[in-house]
Amino acid sequence: MNDASPSSEQGAAGPLIPVLAVVGVGLIGGSFAAALRQAGQVGRVLGVGRNAQSLARAVDLGLIDEAVTAEEAAARSALILLATPVGGLKDVLSRMLPHLTDGVVLTDAGSTKAEVVEAARAALGNRVGQFVPGHPIAGAERTGPEAADAGLYRKRMVILTPLPENSAAFTDLVRRAWQGCGADVIDMDAAAHDRVLASVSHLPHLLSAVYMEQVATAADARTRLDLAGTGFRDFTRIAAGSPEMWRDIFLSNREAMLAELADVRGVLDRAERAIADGDSDALLTLLDTAARARRDWRKE
Repeated sequence: MNDASPSSEQGAAGPLIPVLAVVGVGLIGGSFAAALRQAGQVGRVLGVGRNAQSLARAVDLGLIDEAVTAEEAAARSALILLATPVGGLKDVLSRMLPHLTDGVVLTDAGSTKAEVVEAARAALGNRVGQFVPGHPIAGAERTGPEAADAGLYRKRMVILTPLPENSAAFTDLVRRAWQGCGADVIDMDAAAHDRVLASVSHLPHLLSAVYMEQVATAADARTRLDLAGTGFRDFTRIAAGSPEMWRDIFLSNREAMLAELADVRGVLDRAERAIADGDSDALLTLLDTAARARRDWRKE
């Protein structure tokens, strides 16, 4: 076994992942590296990114040991996490392909999976079996290496959407890596993942951003923002997320997003009609349904 091959056991045989590479050392990628390092599950950590200053900061923070190119990461790593915007995935994988060793496992943290799988197949061809798609259900509005948090994934859900070409060993390595971060891991079909996440993850970000844009561009925006309180703060918090990342997510999951928007527009129309007609019963029914569902939500 070479020094970049994943060991079967932690301990005398070494950490689970002797060499980890993270492409995109921000909140998601940096937290992955920090969690595995804290758990003693990783040896050396390589960082890949477009911003040299950001990578230098990641070294200073102890998130990575050195900054390398995508090509170097492909040649030296046992596991590579691609924590980049979905739109750039194909390009990174294409650059890595000529340098990939047979034992290296690739995975991602993208919020959509069908387009990610399509990009991976196009870039990797008959080596797509080395790519195990994944999505951690965790995040925050913060960005950059400073946002990394070793506890970000603790008790959070991670969804894997394995490919038919994935070996059991490769899928197991990705599963154990996320479990090493403290996450609960489940498997799901890629198309089903995209439909569900469009509703409970992607659409909330879009609605928050649309509302924030409407307030911020109003003629009296300054007055509105000065008077806004905790409800406004809580509803708009996620609008502060990475514009590039969320643009790619919305476009990547276009069909599911459009279906969800149509459904939400239908509820907005009902609410508007109830207010316009002074229909107290209809408005109360809508609000009561929403209030009960939110109070009964299992995560609260």
